[in-house]
Amino acid sequence: MRDRTHDEQVIRWAEFVKTHSRSIWIREVGPLIDSQIIMQMPSMSALPKQRVDLRK
Repeated sequence: MRDRTHDEQVIRWAEFVKTHSRSIWIREVGPLIDSQIIMQMPSMSALPKQRVDLRK
């Protein structure tokens, strides 16, 4: 279970997103998202190339 400070941070971030335009908050979160994608690229390319039926 996460601690109270984590919950408070999530609430603060939600308030920030609600009260600021996307162009403002994307500057805060954009680099984080970009870094997560970059770090996962080697793992994704190592996965076998196969078709996946998402309709199941």
